[in-house]
Amino acid sequence: MTEAKRLTAPVPPGGTIGILGGGQLGRMLVLAAARLGLKAHVFSDKSDSPAFDVACAHTAASYTDRAALARFAAACDAATFEFENIPADTAAFVAERVALSPGARSLAMTQDRAVEKNFILSLGLQTPAFAEISTEADAGPAVSRIGTPAVMKTRRFGYDGKGQAKIDTADDAVEAFAGFHHAPSILEGFVDFAFEASVIAARARDGDFVVYDPPTNVHENHILRRSTVPSKLDAAQVSRARMIAHRIADGLDYVGVLAVELFVCRDGSLMVNEIAPRVHNSGHWTMDACLVSQFEQHIRAIAGWPLGSPERHADAVMENIIGEEAADWHKLSESCGALHLYGKKERKPGRKMGHITRLGPKTLPQI
Repeated sequence: MTEAKRLTAPVPPGGTIGILGGGQLGRMLVLAAARLGLKAHVFSDKSDSPAFDVACAHTAASYTDRAALARFAAACDAATFEFENIPADTAAFVAERVALSPGARSLAMTQDRAVEKNFILSLGLQTPAFAEISTEADAGPAVSRIGTPAVMKTRRFGYDGKGQAKIDTADDAVEAFAGFHHAPSILEGFVDFAFEASVIAARARDGDFVVYDPPTNVHENHILRRSTVPSKLDAAQVSRARMIAHRIADGLDYVGVLAVELFVCRDGSLMVNEIAPRVHNSGHWTMDACLVSQFEQHIRAIAGWPLGSPERHADAVMENIIGEEAADWHKLSESCGALHLYGKKERKPGRKMGHITRLGPKTLPQI
C-alpha cells in the first residue's frame, strides 16, 4: 500500500470536494460546500442517493469498483466520507490518490466497536465495561464478567439500534449471537445514566480545535428524536466534554468534524458511548443556531481552510422527522421552525426523512 496523499495547499473556491456516501449528511455537506464556492462530487453505491440531487457531479458505482473510484479521486481536490460504513479498503484506495479527511485510520478505528473502546481506554477515558464475543463459547463467560442486564452489539456495522440485543441471561447471549449470524460482537454493561449528551468538535490540519455547545439528546426506539441546546450539563461537565473530544481528536490526528456520544452518569461523570468520525445528527441544530454549521466546519477543515466560529446565537431544539411523519410536510412547513427535508423518495419506519429546528433567544452564554 502506498502512502496516503496529503493536501499541500488549501482548496480554493471553484475546487471540488469528493464525498464518499450519498445520504442526507452528504447532501448537507454538498450544500455547505456550495456556500463557500466549492463544488462537490458524490460517490455512492445507491442510484437514488439524495446527495446526487444537489451535487455538481456524481458517480453511482460499487465501493469495490476500483476503476470508478480512481476516476472519482482524479476529479477531486480533497475528499471525505459521510458515514462510517464505507469499506476501509475503499477509503485507503482513495486516500492514495487524493487527500482524504478524516484519514483511513480514523475510519477503521471506529468501524470496530472493540477496537474503538480499547482506543478510548488507552486515552484514560471512561467507556462502559465490555467483553468481546468471537464464538458461542465466549457468551457465558462474557455474561459472568459483565453481568446483566447488558447489551450485545455486533463489532462492525449497525446503527439506530440495528445489530443490538438486550441480554438478561447467558442463554440470551447465545441466542443473540446466533441471531447476529455469529458475527464478532461485544457484550456491553448496562449504564444507568441520567441522560445522554454529545459533543461536536472540529480539528484542523494544524491542530486548531473548536467545539460546539454540547446538546442533551433524547432517543426513541434507539433513534435520536431530539437534541436541545443549551444542555443539562453544568459548566464543569461542559469543560470535561470538551476535553474528551479534544483528547480523542488529537489521539487520531483527526481532520474534520467528529462527534462523541456521551452517557452522563448519575454521579455526574461522563462516559464515552461511541465516536462518530463525521458530521452527526445531534449537530444538525448548528445549521440554524450557529454562525458556522457543523457541515461548513467540516468542509473548511478538510479543504485546508481556517476553522470558523462555533458560537451559538440562539437556543435550539432539533427534532428528527421520521418515517411517515414526513407525509405532514405541509403542516411542518407552516410551523415556526427551520424545516430541512432530505429528498428521500420512500418513507420507511425508522428512516430519517428530515429535521426541524426551533429557535429561541439565547439564554446562556457559550462556555
